[in-house]
Amino acid sequence: MSSFKPTKIPVYPKLGEKVTQETLYWKDYKPPIQIKEFGAITNIDFSPVSPYNFAVTAFTRIHIYGPFSQEPVKTFTKFKDNAYSGRFRSDGQLLVAGCEDSVVRLFDVGGKVALRMFKGHTKAVHVTDFTSDRYQILTGSDDYTCRLWDIPNSTELLSYQEHTDYIRCGITSKLNSNLFITGSYDHTLKVFDTRAEKSVLSMDHGQPVESLLLYPSEGLLVSAGGRYVKVWDLLKAGQPLVSLKNHHKTVTCLCLSSNGQRLLSGSLDRHVKVYNTTTYKVVHNFDYAASILSLGLAPNDESVVVGMTNGILSIKHRKSPEDSKEGQQRRRPSYRVFVKGKNYVPKQDDYLVRKQAKEYMAKYDTQLKRFNMSKALDTALLAYTRTRKPDITVAVIKELDRRGKLQNALAGRDEQGLSHLLSFLIGHLVDHRFSPVLITAAEMILDIYRSVIGQSSVIDGQLMRLQNLLEKEIDYQQDLLEVLGMLDSMFACALPKKEVPSSSISRQNGTTVPPQIQAP
Repeated sequence: MSSFKPTKIPVYPKLGEKVTQETLYWKDYKPPIQIKEFGAITNIDFSPVSPYNFAVTAFTRIHIYGPFSQEPVKTFTKFKDNAYSGRFRSDGQLLVAGCEDSVVRLFDVGGKVALRMFKGHTKAVHVTDFTSDRYQILTGSDDYTCRLWDIPNSTELLSYQEHTDYIRCGITSKLNSNLFITGSYDHTLKVFDTRAEKSVLSMDHGQPVESLLLYPSEGLLVSAGGRYVKVWDLLKAGQPLVSLKNHHKTVTCLCLSSNGQRLLSGSLDRHVKVYNTTTYKVVHNFDYAASILSLGLAPNDESVVVGMTNGILSIKHRKSPEDSKEGQQRRRPSYRVFVKGKNYVPKQDDYLVRKQAKEYMAKYDTQLKRFNMSKALDTALLAYTRTRKPDITVAVIKELDRRGKLQNALAGRDEQGLSHLLSFLIGHLVDHRFSPVLITAAEMILDIYRSVIGQSSVIDGQLMRLQNLLEKEIDYQQDLLEVLGMLDSMFACALPKKEVPSSSISRQNGTTVPPQIQAP
């Protein structure tokens, strides 16, 4: 006698979702780790050197997390008010941050007390960054000025006041220590060269600018503000190339993948969009529970880190091939040897004997094995009530139909059980993924319970709705077949016939063979 085979639950694609290599790549992350910070997370910055720690700026402190740590490995709290823009230097040894009290602080990543304090701004400093030579710092403030500071001497080198509103984003060139770019709430982007007395290039974003990003070649600049993400060609005097409007609310942060082929944008609409930098089409979308203020991507796209307005830090780590194996090993109980008084320390040559994990059968499979067809369907409907996923219920209905027992499972139900079943069918009958299975069940229900019509107003209403859905679905299918038939006829008539050139006429046994008519 053959052993019982559990019901196979197929994996259905989501409606409207195309399964491509792109979606598989960006879905290959573990469930997110969520860490509660003390306030809204305004900035995330990854260290450029191994082990690639990242700095999280929130409220009056900056936390530094390791690649896989869930607790901060370092904390800087020497701020009198909200901290902003905690950024690493290119060697990963120093970190700079602005503050609501207008003071810029420089920290040694291995220390606690600020090494330098730069005073000169009169309002909050939201922008900080290191120049490529590592000896200067760029800052941008709500006092409309952007300034350069000398690290060794703690002195101000240059100050520009060309913006007419708050400066909320800025970035330095990694290829030229004299160039930097700022974005302001006055809707403008300005490119500065420290060898010139004023900005050398200005562009109008059209909305308050929230974030800036330079491509690795630094020929292209990306700006975000309002609902727009715009790309500018700096080699052509700031010519606008692309204007993207895929978010429903203000875009607050930008990020580039490790290979530079994907652009990520986060927004207050709780979405992170992934763009192909060749076509600038959205290739993937991440959903989050709250509005997004900051975004970071680890080297090789190993982790996606998002900071939200509710103070939640969401970290998604990429899956590794060993994850599934390790998960199976963790689920299996193992024997452990104990020596009296202390635990036995395993040695290299020891052989660990593992107890085989017991596989538990699903409740609906248990009922199927006992030939309780009606109870198996009830159990599947109960699973749908808990998870709101119809896959299991549809799979059980399909299995019952395969066994020829579906009619038995549907018959003999009371008013409550029948109403529950009808609600499920009405909700999923027109879903093309489940229609082939559920239409069969619906037709059986109409045949079985036709005699009880008039005994319950609730059941009568549901049966009428179910019948209307079936009739509409049948009409749609007939219309579709007619359209397909007409299209086939049109395509067949539209194909031109080509004659074989006269040079291809051959002679066989002295007889001329006429040219053959060939379809293309």
